[in-house]
Amino acid sequence: MTHDPVRWLWAAAAVALWCLLVAGVAWSRARARRAAAARAAAMAPDDGAGALLVAFASQTGLGEELAWMTASSLSDAGVPVRVAPLGDLDPEGLRAAGRVLIVASTTGEGDGPDAMSGFARKHMTAPADLAGLSYALLALGDRTYADFCGFGRALDGWLQRSGAAPMFDWVEVDDGDAGAVRHWQHQLGVVTGHAVRADWTPPAYDRWRLAARTHLNPGSPGGEAWLLAFEPVDHSPRWVAGDIAEIGLPGEPSPGSREYSVASLPSDGRVEFIVRLMARPDGSPGLASGWLIRDLAIGDPVGMRIRVNRGFHGPAPEVPLILIGNGTGLAGLRAHWRARSGQPHGGVWLMFGERTSASDAFLDGELQAALASGGLTRLDRAFSRDAGDGRYVQQLIFQSTDELVSWVDRGAVILVCGSLEGMSTGVHAALEAALGADRLLDLAEAGRYRRDVY
Repeated sequence: MTHDPVRWLWAAAAVALWCLLVAGVAWSRARARRAAAARAAAMAPDDGAGALLVAFASQTGLGEELAWMTASSLSDAGVPVRVAPLGDLDPEGLRAAGRVLIVASTTGEGDGPDAMSGFARKHMTAPADLAGLSYALLALGDRTYADFCGFGRALDGWLQRSGAAPMFDWVEVDDGDAGAVRHWQHQLGVVTGHAVRADWTPPAYDRWRLAARTHLNPGSPGGEAWLLAFEPVDHSPRWVAGDIAEIGLPGEPSPGSREYSVASLPSDGRVEFIVRLMARPDGSPGLASGWLIRDLAIGDPVGMRIRVNRGFHGPAPEVPLILIGNGTGLAGLRAHWRARSGQPHGGVWLMFGERTSASDAFLDGELQAALASGGLTRLDRAFSRDAGDGRYVQQLIFQSTDELVSWVDRGAVILVCGSLEGMSTGVHAALEAALGADRLLDLAEAGRYRRDVY
């Protein structure tokens, strides 16, 4: 044991800094919870007695938004309600509520939202005592994935095995299907005995115009990737790194909307995102990407809104940040390192994978400038089609395990953005190998491992 007072002082300073970083993450999460609690308090009696519980399990924010829309509609109809994240509850709290409406998202191939990992591990491995609880479930999913609404179905099975009784058959929503959501609204009116508005107001899109469109990967062996920039028209939007742009598609009747990770900040004066040109089975351009890349002219108007995606917000600047992604997922990571530009921060490490260094080194000039200025602390890239490289982004984790563990030990938050198939599962497996499965779950529960994958 050393008796050198200088070394003791350095050790004490390191421990104090680590505690400060952890406290910063906890403070950010507590602030979000306080805001939600204040919003819910306006709908429920002062003591919460008799209020109908609306719980949500959300990955990208859509589930949370639908939960608040459910609560607002019921409150407008005279039903006292309260809203809470399902992951913050336990079987005793559910049973005490008596009645609960649950909005649950499925992410990936049948998985629950990251924030539900602790709940699933602690409570859903065996039946609980939920006798006397009545519930209804709105399950969100996408039929293009094999295990459609897999988490919602697992949750429904656990509730019933635990003795809870459904108020009505659960409602599955395929990719935001408006008809399924309207069915949910109708059933709410039936079970509560209060008229609920027949249709929730469609998204109130703001006016924007296309300002610029830049081809990021000419000559790439993969699909074209474009950086699109839109300027607001007659409004001043606010958002933070991690939020999502929802853009309305043209057509009558409207074919819906698409969501893109926002790659810019309000200080840029415009919203930017990266779009890959998709192809239909017949080879024609995809509906959304073809319109945005091929049809929309510079200056043309679009309807768009920026939606809060709390599950992918970053930590305080002093907290170390590890960004991992591939392809167009760079968009969802870009705003995070840019948000720290020009200020002291705890470090930003970007690991990114694409096909070739010659054509697919997206935003290379910007990345090199960020490294030179200190906006990025470290940059590791993998190019799977390059002779002499051939790596995918998850292999960067395997090759830097000791450094990654060191960053996490210092309180780092890990953000992953990009493709669901291949990348996200490979990165998750690599992180489990580096950190251990239990520790990675602990990080997810603490909000220190967050994903925006699609």
